[in-house]
Amino acid sequence: MPHLHAHRILVLGALTLLVTTSADAQQWPRFRGPDGTGLASEGDDPTLPDRWGQAENVLWRTELPGIGWSSPIVWGRTVFVSAVASEGNVETPIGGLYRGGERPASADMHHWTASAIDLDSGEVHWSTTLLSAAPQHQRHLKNSYASETPVTDGERLYVYFGNVGLYCLDFEGQVLWSVTWDPVSTRNGWGTAASPVLHDGRIYVVNDNDDQSFLAALSAETGAEIWRVNRDEGTNWSTPFVWEHEEGVEVVTTGTDRVRSYGLDGNLRWELAGLSFITVPMPFTQHGLLYVEAGYTGDRERPVYAIRPGARGDLTLAEGETSSEFIAWHLPQGGTYNTSPLVYGDIYYTLLDRGFMTAHDARTGEPIYPRRRIAVGTGFTASPWAYNGRIFALSEDGETFVIKAGPEFEVLHTNTLDEFTMATPAIVDGSLLIRTYSALYRIGTH
Repeated sequence: MPHLHAHRILVLGALTLLVTTSADAQQWPRFRGPDGTGLASEGDDPTLPDRWGQAENVLWRTELPGIGWSSPIVWGRTVFVSAVASEGNVETPIGGLYRGGERPASADMHHWTASAIDLDSGEVHWSTTLLSAAPQHQRHLKNSYASETPVTDGERLYVYFGNVGLYCLDFEGQVLWSVTWDPVSTRNGWGTAASPVLHDGRIYVVNDNDDQSFLAALSAETGAEIWRVNRDEGTNWSTPFVWEHEEGVEVVTTGTDRVRSYGLDGNLRWELAGLSFITVPMPFTQHGLLYVEAGYTGDRERPVYAIRPGARGDLTLAEGETSSEFIAWHLPQGGTYNTSPLVYGDIYYTLLDRGFMTAHDARTGEPIYPRRRIAVGTGFTASPWAYNGRIFALSEDGETFVIKAGPEFEVLHTNTLDEFTMATPAIVDGSLLIRTYSALYRIGTH
């Protein structure tokens, strides 16, 4: 069983922590943005770029230390990224879906880092080494030791590595406290990826593994554990979601066996059986509904659920049911494997890993268009985003397919960076931040 050990290096005086869902429009403080939807909180912006390439609309390109598939986050004029650099040779990842990518823990010295980059110039302000050691756990070739996206409240930076621990830094790169635990086994040795969530002075961490899975709530000020609940789950890679609605606040987690919602006291509120063998997509809310899905490619069941607030107990649908008091709609085979879905306007878009897109009515689940081919021979891991009547789908080959939003599917054009990538971009200040295997790009027109 993992044990949390708080190492308080330095704790500042009490701070009033900001809730990320009410962050200023120019911030991108966590995975998939201010409210976890993949949309900028200010909505459409005509200055946001529609076209780019290696020599087009690139405001700057900054080489990054080490490797990581965490997304960049932004507060003010500063971009934060995490990475892990090896002193030995690093095998180049291969795109696509495959078995055989399992790799043993490296014996080489690695350095876990957090870096701050100037949004305007791309200059690296600082890079702090948080741990130097040989990794103690395996990973898949496509995974990294830094696949969890950091989060910030505007005062502090919280950097999480799933099989290492959680680090709190100030905006000058000084470590304020850290929480570490022993490494655990993951399914097939594929490693970790679920990002932390910050809400109202707490950090929520889901660690689903093959030893003992758990959900923990920690104090954002000190790192002290507030509560921890064990989960009857194997390894999963889905980021939790804090759902605020008129009935209260709950922490929603997905899993192979159950979708589970917990109250802020850690007690179970409701649960739902029936996701796929592996869960990766992050829950989110739009139009007053909570959307959860999973679509491991090896499963026949790849479900999507749209859930109403206020639920209690077991929400599992009986055979043949597609809705209930708290389940607005359900698709038995609508989910995807790695990417998180997107609601833009009134449409629920699903980007499938093998290069297809589907569209459904976000309120009713009624189909708008079936599987439509985006591209042949390329995979997708980064989650889609949208603005200005466009859906953007970034492939592992570094190509972004620009798709017309609305009821008619059409690929308008393709933007190419020619660099392997799996990280979901950030949208901020009329620009995109795209992380590739070796660099961070700021894409914009001004």
